Parts: sequence; C-alpha cells; structure tokens
Amino acid sequence: MIRVLLADDEAMIRAGVRAILAADPEIEVVAEAGDGREAVDLVLAHRPAVALLDIRMPRLDGLAAAAELRRVAPETAVLMLTTFGEDEYIARALSGGAAGFLLKAGDPRELLAGIRAAAEGAAYLSPRIARRVIAELTGGRLTRAAAARDQIAGLTPREREVLALLGAGLSNAQIARRLHLVEGTVKAHVSAILTRLGARNRVQAAIRAYEAGLLDQEAAD
Repeated sequence: MIRVLLADDEAMIRAGVRAILAADPEIEVVAEAGDGREAVDLVLAHRPAVALLDIRMPRLDGLAAAAELRRVAPETAVLMLTTFGEDEYIARALSGGAAGFLLKAGDPRELLAGIRAAAEGAAYLSPRIARRVIAELTGGRLTRAAAARDQIAGLTPREREVLALLGAGLSNAQIARRLHLVEGTVKAHVSAILTRLGARNRVQAAIRAYEAGLLDQEAAD
C-alpha cells in the first residue's frame, strides 16, 4: 500500500481527490490536513510515503511545508497540487524538496501516476506543466547564450583565449604558461575582459564563457 497524506484548505477539493485515490486498491489516504502546519504535524505522526500538498494554504503554505518536510521527514515524497496559473512556483517548490507537480484540473490518471512515481523515488510533472517548463528553460537558455555570444564577439581573439581558460578555472599564472605570456599581460587581459563584458568578477566572466560555448571550444581544441 502507498500511504498518502492529503492537504488542501478546500474540503471539496480534498473530497474529490480522496475519491479518486480510493478507487485504487494500492493507495490509502492515512490523513487529511486543512493547512500546511497541520500537514507537517500529520506527516510526522503518520509517516506516509507521499504528501500531496496544495500550494496556497493558511498558516503554512505548500511551498514552506514542502521545504520543512524535506528537513524533518525526508523519507516522505512531496507532490504539489496546483492550478495552471501557479506554475511560476515550480522552480521554488522543486528546489524546496517537492518531487513534482500535479494540476487540480488534470486527468485523474495523472494523479495516480504521480503518486506512484513519487513513492518510487522518481519525479513527476503533469504533462501540461512539463511542456511549459521545458519551453521556459529552453527559451531562457537560448536567450542567455545568444546574449553571451554577442558580448564575446566584442573581444579580441587573444581575449577570447584568455576568457576560455579563465572559464575553465585556470589562474592568471596558469593562463600565462598555457599561452606563453607574462602574468602581468594576462592580468591586463582579464581586466579588459571584465570591463567589456560588464562582469564584476572572474566568476561572472566564467559564466559568460560557459553560456557562449567557449568552454566547449576549448575542450575541442
């Protein structure tokens, strides 16, 4: 049996979800909570395999409850119940310990599949949310890469060489030996690179090198 805790501040939602889960002989709802604080307390009392949490709840919302459960009950997987308009919370919830997201208006089969996946230690996103996440991640990555390439284009060939090695984690002395330069010259190149990229430090410059693909080129050479 997969033991599940259900938390939502709307009794009608809890009743509907409970009815869906009751139809599966391998899933048992062991407790219900009307807010996030009660959910955490009941998880500690019942130790379910999966906690199904609404995002917006009084006292302690689902995001905060997920983060706390990761700390006090890491053996309980957390699934978030959300509406489609709340998908901006996805990154926060996943970083806070949630194993996945389910849409309240989604197919009941997704709910059952998500609970099984979470109980087995896997992650699960409702297909509609997964498509949105992939599109946003891909679009953001491509946008950053294009912007970084535009910035890198303003560097001299030697500065691009220095930036690639800086991005690979080499010190000024190591870069000097690799490129057969004196260390003072490398330091001057690094200073010019930071200025041209608008980077505050070497870490930011290294990130630009990674986003622009310079590290891939360095590895290929």
